[in-house]
Amino acid sequence: MTSADRPLTRPVLREQLRERILQRILEGTYGPGARIVESHLMREYGVSQAPIREALRDLEAMRFVESEPHRGVRVRRISDKELGEMYPVRAALEEVAGRAAAPLITAETLGLLEGEIEAMRSAVHRDDLHAQLKHDARFHELIVEASGNSLLLEVWRSLHAEVRALITFARLHSSLMAIADAHQPILEALRLRDPNLAGKEMREHIEHFGALVMGDAL
Repeated sequence: MTSADRPLTRPVLREQLRERILQRILEGTYGPGARIVESHLMREYGVSQAPIREALRDLEAMRFVESEPHRGVRVRRISDKELGEMYPVRAALEEVAGRAAAPLITAETLGLLEGEIEAMRSAVHRDDLHAQLKHDARFHELIVEASGNSLLLEVWRSLHAEVRALITFARLHSSLMAIADAHQPILEALRLRDPNLAGKEMREHIEHFGALVMGDAL
């Protein structure tokens, strides 16, 4: 049983439904062009139509699904070109964030970053991919937040890094523990409060995984 099939254990929210539907898309349960039927999801999760529609609107804004009159909501194919365009943009944003965050980083934030790496490793041991990607995204978000640049944070969040990370994980054949460990050099650069090194590590981290993903896509 995958996490997409497990019963919901707390009140159903739009975000939870969005994550469940998205995971099914990425796993291929809902293939490109497949229709997502609201009434089926309502019966499956025991919820009203409203949160289902909100979740699907979120996924449409994120360009994972598309809706058409009289055809309903269908899964949109995520092209390799789209995915390839995302990594250079995110790498540039994170380099800026690393450079800006390094001289401003606090001991508290460093502790939080270390905690996210440990949480990723713990998720690997539990074979909990969903938890790993959430902690992965939060690690990067903490650094962007630490940069003190609200516009940078807004643009970074618009890339929906968490769900793009799921695409990365789904396509990679690398060890998930190696992915978690790959965050350690970033943390060490921030501990040194070295802007150039932190920016370099952030950029290379994203470029490395982008190259692996796109290599698998070829």
